[in-house]
Amino acid sequence: MRSFYRVQHPSLKRELFGLTFENPVGLAAGFDKDGKYFKTMAALGFGFVEVGTVTPKGQIGNPQPRLFRLPQDDALINRMGFNNDGVEDLVHRLKKGYPKQLIVGGNIGKNKVTPNEQAADDYTHCFEALFPYVDYFVVNVSSPNTPNLRDLQDKEPLTRLLSLLQNLNKAKPTPKPILLKIAPDLTDTQLDDIIEIVTTTKIEGVIATNTTISRSNLQTSSSQIETIGNGGLSGQPLKQRATEVIRYLKTKSNGKLTIIGVGGIASAEDALEKIEAGASLVQIYSGLIYEGPNLVKCINKALIKDA
Repeated sequence: MRSFYRVQHPSLKRELFGLTFENPVGLAAGFDKDGKYFKTMAALGFGFVEVGTVTPKGQIGNPQPRLFRLPQDDALINRMGFNNDGVEDLVHRLKKGYPKQLIVGGNIGKNKVTPNEQAADDYTHCFEALFPYVDYFVVNVSSPNTPNLRDLQDKEPLTRLLSLLQNLNKAKPTPKPILLKIAPDLTDTQLDDIIEIVTTTKIEGVIATNTTISRSNLQTSSSQIETIGNGGLSGQPLKQRATEVIRYLKTKSNGKLTIIGVGGIASAEDALEKIEAGASLVQIYSGLIYEGPNLVKCINKALIKDA
């Protein structure tokens, strides 16, 4: 698989946050929640893999069925609910090591039973447990599938949480990059707050975006959407909004904000669009489901041609 899917070229390398990415195409969080597949994903050509979202204690997530395909829209709806084996199990797998050239990020969240007032304890627990074994961190406060989680995106609680994590981080001999994953459903005012928070807390950047709760402009019938029910929508319908958020953040920050772009990338052209909008790296998930691993190869080849 490695010989067929991996594309290597000097122009693909990216230097960000003090890390060297072999190529700028990553696997988004949610696919490999428990660190079971990252070695295989490296063989499929990804330059980096984000494991998680992981929580301090293992939890089963929301009742099934909780993952739905919308083939007419090249989209998915999920309400997984941070199902995972818990951070200690993930640490056990990461301890076994991974390919040297692969960058692995740790996406951290809180348990469903943990009230928001105590959420910081969950995030710091995961941060400390994973610190020796991942290359960067992502703070996930934007999933729509854990009750009240998105309330943590508000300016005051988010500033407190990120400041706490940064203080822990800076106390380490070699701090690691911390990024924030945001929802596509934020208003411009909220996005302005995000820029201010990132600047104030001095985290490394933003992942834009998570799934959306919007159901606008879908080809799938409204009756089918109603039958499916709640969940985060990903895939092609998210493409335009995710790109808009990336462009807004890059422009309003005067180009200073580092952004990983994700949302509706199903072709090389989609990836190039995210990069042109201001993303330094991109991630895929739903596009991988519909297009297969050849998508990674296509994107990397197009980036070489575009270099």
